Amino acid sequence: MHALLTGGGWLKLDAVRTRTRAAVGASGLQQRFRSYGAETIGIVSCRRGPRSNDSMMEQTDPMRARAEAELRRALEIHQAGRLKDAEAIYREVLGFQPNHPDALHLLGVIACQQGQPESAAALIRQAIHANPNVPEYYNNLGEALMAVRSLDDAIAAYRLARALNPDYAEAHNNLGIALREQGQLADAIGAFRGAVSVRPDFAEAHYNLGNSLHDCGALPEAIAAYQAAVALEPADAEMYNNLGVALVDQRSLTEALAAFERALVLRADFAEAHTNKGLALLLTGEFRQGWREYEWRFASADETQRGTLREFPQPKWDGANFSGKTLLVHTEQGFGDTIQFARFVPMAKERGGRVLLACQPELQRLLGSSLDIDAVVGDPNELPADVVFDLHVPMLSLAGLFDARADTIPRDVPYLKVDPALVQTWVGRAAQGAYKVGICWAGRSTPRNRHRTCSLDAFAPLARVPGVTLYSLQKGSAATAAAHPPDDMELIDYSSELKDFADTAALIANLDLVITIDTAVAHLGGALGRPVWTLLSYTPAWSYLLGREDSLWYPTMRLFRQPSPGDWDAVMRQVAAELEQHVSSAQ
Repeated sequence: MHALLTGGGWLKLDAVRTRTRAAVGASGLQQRFRSYGAETIGIVSCRRGPRSNDSMMEQTDPMRARAEAELRRALEIHQAGRLKDAEAIYREVLGFQPNHPDALHLLGVIACQQGQPESAAALIRQAIHANPNVPEYYNNLGEALMAVRSLDDAIAAYRLARALNPDYAEAHNNLGIALREQGQLADAIGAFRGAVSVRPDFAEAHYNLGNSLHDCGALPEAIAAYQAAVALEPADAEMYNNLGVALVDQRSLTEALAAFERALVLRADFAEAHTNKGLALLLTGEFRQGWREYEWRFASADETQRGTLREFPQPKWDGANFSGKTLLVHTEQGFGDTIQFARFVPMAKERGGRVLLACQPELQRLLGSSLDIDAVVGDPNELPADVVFDLHVPMLSLAGLFDARADTIPRDVPYLKVDPALVQTWVGRAAQGAYKVGICWAGRSTPRNRHRTCSLDAFAPLARVPGVTLYSLQKGSAATAAAHPPDDMELIDYSSELKDFADTAALIANLDLVITIDTAVAHLGGALGRPVWTLLSYTPAWSYLLGREDSLWYPTMRLFRQPSPGDWDAVMRQVAAELEQHVSSAQ
């Protein structure tokens, strides 16, 4: 599943089907091989041939005939789910036919069903050594290797299965899954296309094809693949969820909401679909219902989501008066989310009692000097033992508790304040007489963030605007690009001196304008009441809504939107033209 974007992102179930291709772990292996073990048993059973040949075999090869009869009996027991009994018979067969490939292979299947992938791989390799011409052996070897994260070996196994039987749809599909996990999206798409070509009614392969196409940003093709999947599996809630996410990215919000609703009809407690429905509603400005649905984020099976829910023995605050008690507000997502929702923390103080805030270390100095609360007490992931409180609340839940809507969102800025002494340290270091613009071009390095991130080179048109001096506000791995800007760009880089957001805020206070993609820097500039131009992807984070040039959250922010997915060039042309006009009028 996808992790959250800044401000909340879409939860898409991964290309490996959760139900039959669970991630590493014993329970996942048991699930996977309940499906694929039974399928394999059927294949082996068919390959054995009819019982009418048994009498002839008994005369010519009695030991082989005995093995065949015992395996038939074991297969029926295995398919009935009696793994221990089936295992005993397979081992009995190996007792008098030590290298029987089918017995070895099926013992490997049982090992996988029991959460023992290493043993499974060893047994299936023995089966392949005894008979190297059975494609099902290689396919299930690949499954065991995937479970222990031996992706290269798994890919090799799936390719051998496919070579032995080019019409083996499952091998095509499983190869695609492994390739996608390695980031080889083009090859993965080819494998999934091979699966649906061989077997057009293979719903899972259509679904996996849709996920990989979605990863590449090929939205129309991804949506078509998802639609093919749900047509074949109309009772599959996960498929409808991912169809909905792709439709959101295409900005087809009515259709997306219908897909999420269908997923919830099929599975009422489907946390990811509830969360995505909430985000879609927020993107359309339907805040009240959106906040309610968004509370499902903590019930998500996605580890990146569950990791944000901190378990406390104290009850979760419901918004009621808490006079005489202490409330702990704790951050749960990225820096930008913390800055955006920090405006609600002092409002909790108005409900009585003491308010403590646990936030990321990089924000503690800035928030501690800005918010009218009792204390900032440390990192929520490493809360000091002496912090005592009666109630707790995740920071992003405050908006729903205060019924924040388009006309009630607190918009007074600045609500974050910069230490005047820090501001003074930058005076004189900024270019005199120039129009000073801070820029930021990349967010955190996550798969989902690539759509809202651009390169430093994309900002080159801004460097050609007369009278402008650019300053890097970029942090993280992308900051290294500032050392080698485009040839025609003069970029002043103080980023190594920006140790936390208090330092960055002080530098911004000395600039005339911030121009940034959707990052924490955009939220920081807005919360400081500084002029900010935020550059948005085609389908932005929900807080920017659609079709607006202003921000509901920050009155000093302007929004510049991609006219089509990935089109940063058009955005930069517009920004450069308006910047030139803006600088000219300011002089």
